[in-house]
Amino acid sequence: MSLEASGFDLIVIGGGSGGLAGAFRAAEHGARVALLEPHLLGGTCVNVGCVPKKAMWLAADVAGRLRLAQTLGFDVPATPALDWPEFIVHRERYIANIHASYRRRLDAAGIMVVPSFARFVDAKTVECENGTLLRSRRILIATGGRPYRPEIPGGEWGSVSDDFFQWRAAPERVAIVGGGYIAVELAGLLQALGSRVDLYVRGDRLLNGFDHELATQLAEDYRQSGIRLNFGHSVAALEDATPDNSRKRLRCEDGTLSDPFDAVLFATGRKPNSERLQLERAGVATDIGGHVAVDERHATNVDGIFAVGDITPNPPLTPVAIAAARRLMDRLYGGATALLDARDIPTVVFSHPPIGQVGLTEREAREVHGDEVHVYRAGFRPMLAALADIPQRSLFKLVCVGEERRVVGIHLLGEAADEILQGFAVALKRGITLDDLRDTVAIHPTSAEEVVLMR
Repeated sequence: MSLEASGFDLIVIGGGSGGLAGAFRAAEHGARVALLEPHLLGGTCVNVGCVPKKAMWLAADVAGRLRLAQTLGFDVPATPALDWPEFIVHRERYIANIHASYRRRLDAAGIMVVPSFARFVDAKTVECENGTLLRSRRILIATGGRPYRPEIPGGEWGSVSDDFFQWRAAPERVAIVGGGYIAVELAGLLQALGSRVDLYVRGDRLLNGFDHELATQLAEDYRQSGIRLNFGHSVAALEDATPDNSRKRLRCEDGTLSDPFDAVLFATGRKPNSERLQLERAGVATDIGGHVAVDERHATNVDGIFAVGDITPNPPLTPVAIAAARRLMDRLYGGATALLDARDIPTVVFSHPPIGQVGLTEREAREVHGDEVHVYRAGFRPMLAALADIPQRSLFKLVCVGEERRVVGIHLLGEAADEILQGFAVALKRGITLDDLRDTVAIHPTSAEEVVLMR
């Protein structure tokens, strides 16, 4: 079967967050849309990313609070254990409801869903796995990315983040290789759920791109929770540690050999899903890493072909992909002109406790504004930690510029930082100053009040 260009106004390749957002918004404007997705709707975020990760984070948070409850006098087990299979039933039910919601919305919007991979035939035509050709003058690429597995001896024995969501128990001892978002998040939740966790980080700190002081405090919080941090360790190989091959050791580039681990998880980055698209047939340019090159309008170098999400070099965040796709469709079909404002995008790492930021770090601000930068900090123990007499500490930080002390960076590490940051991100986008914060009456006793009380 072959459908001519008049059959569709838009073909969307990829049914993840960005692809779905683009398809729905285009359909709202009256476009006839075909969506190609060979796997589960929702892509990485819904199936092996944000959603199941946050579910596991919540389970870990509950486990931690149960331990604190025993310290505070509640009659609960000293070492509460999670029944992983039981919890996963709830997690997967939640995700199944999201899938069902997508299907209902797609049907209601009249979007044709094709359960197939796609590859380009030319700049206006894609081919499905069964040979069907779909044509449109506009095509949106939103195929996302996948975890990168290092090409080292024994690397195939390690897991990646996708594999983690197939686990049905917390391994007794886990090594996590990496120091970014995924490594930090999985280390915190696994330690809280009963594993003994070692982090192997190639560099000298966690979370490059986040404020150095907050990353240092998070590392100390992790040490206090029992996580072993191994900085300056570049893993060169995995080796058998037992005769039955059930445990592995890490050999680092300097020759050092680790203790045996029941599981090794690589969190060493992600790569774009661009290989199977045969982009060269359409003339679409990619960068050296395989990302589809786009401009500020999310247009590729080929007229009528666009891309959003992790397939591009843009920030690999679900809300960024969604916002980019919606604005793109508003411009293509709704007469709008607004572009995605890539400045001051808030982001949170669901560590234990969470760390979040919006705007410039202190280092970035000083590179731009020099001596006009003013920094304010609040380090404290949150009330629950103080009541339970545990050493976990929070650190909040404001980066301000100029005589008026305009806030250009907000950095939060601590309980509920993820929830607190959203509102303050709006304020930063609106040009709030330090005096504006100080003129706001604090809500007491909360962690959030520290943001408006800094001196």
